Amino acid sequence: MKISAILSVLFAATVAVTYPALADDKPVTEQLVDTLTTLSGGPHAGYRANHAKGVMLQGTFTPTAQAAGISQAAHFQKATPVLVRFSDATGVPNIPDANGNAFPKGIAIRFQLPDGSATDIVSISVNGFPAATPEDFLGLLNAVRDSQGSTAKPSPVEQFLGAHPAALKFVTTPKPAPVSFATQPFFGVNAFQFTNAAGKAVYGRYQIVPVAGAQYLNQAAADKAAPDYLMTDIVARVQAKDVQYKLLLQLAAPGDDVNNATVVWPDSRQTVELGTLTLNKAVADSQAAEKPIMFNPLQLTDGIAPSQDPILLARPAAYAVSYGRRLGH
Repeated sequence: MKISAILSVLFAATVAVTYPALADDKPVTEQLVDTLTTLSGGPHAGYRANHAKGVMLQGTFTPTAQAAGISQAAHFQKATPVLVRFSDATGVPNIPDANGNAFPKGIAIRFQLPDGSATDIVSISVNGFPAATPEDFLGLLNAVRDSQGSTAKPSPVEQFLGAHPAALKFVTTPKPAPVSFATQPFFGVNAFQFTNAAGKAVYGRYQIVPVAGAQYLNQAAADKAAPDYLMTDIVARVQAKDVQYKLLLQLAAPGDDVNNATVVWPDSRQTVELGTLTLNKAVADSQAAEKPIMFNPLQLTDGIAPSQDPILLARPAAYAVSYGRRLGH
């Protein structure tokens, strides 16, 4: 079984949150980074523990007229510069883009606000997540680790998936190779609360939809794809013409679970178009520029607040571990 679906937390940011330590007396969030590093054959000095391979671009986010009615956040009021990083899963810095272990893909978006602050979105190319808590996610990763070279039947990961339906669903969800990052949709893992100037609040999850439409390679084309085809393609595309995405918000209905990343809301839920993300420039020497950048899903601004999703609250603490190790090399 490929480990692609399992390596899906985006490690890139910093905010300290304390979680219970397990048997080895390390916090769960640090153990997550340790296991991800082991699974990638690392440590790989100077790289993220997950989503190590990436490329950064620049552009602008232009909000729609209805965005301000959802949130008073500054970037929903007027156009804002953005910095965007696309990435492959795993901590392997040179993983081929079409390799099965390089999924799900990641997108991190930094909105550079007028007052000099910033707010981030960190999303993946699968709608949903395999675990509802950091402890369960660690259990999944450790089961994958323990299954490597194991002759047990069923293997540790098979045992874990048999007892965790959400993880099994995530692992078995098809993850085809996109034609381009410009044709890959992305989905918010966690819900946030959005409050407008009148004080009205709603919960929602982001969806990032390519204007070019979702387009994927067939298996024969994926097998022949160049190792860096996604990284080189997106740079060539923005040099030729703008690449655009619609930023949507899927709104929770009454009774929807906003604190469980494994619960995917129905497609029938209302969506609101928040604006258009336009990418028009590649970042020079992307690898060097990526290293000190810390994308953080809890780097929020007035008008957006976190849910109490345990996965969301744990992400920055794990990112901090990864970031500290990366910056130390």
